[in-house]
Amino acid sequence: MATVKVAEVSDVPVGTGKVVQAGGKTLALFNLGGTFHALDNRCTHMGGPLGEGAVEGNRVTCPWHGSIFNITNGEVVGPPARRPVATFPVHVEGNKVLIDLP
Repeated sequence: MATVKVAEVSDVPVGTGKVVQAGGKTLALFNLGGTFHALDNRCTHMGGPLGEGAVEGNRVTCPWHGSIFNITNGEVVGPPARRPVATFPVHVEGNKVLIDLP
């Protein structure tokens, strides 16, 4: 498993998301109340950029077709997506946001 620095804590304000690169993957990084979460950036419906979606509570809405995902576990909350999105472990060391990749 590889640990990759993807951002500084200050890069992702509370209640927002950001598209980041890690180990050749494009991921969506979210800050929910100071706790960071990472999802595959590609919506499982048509590949929309989840890191650019609207965040409300612990949910993100895909900007392309409106699929809604739970940011904490990747589960589908609202269609048209039917499959969950992959999640990745995140931890913070000092001001660095790190993602663990398989």
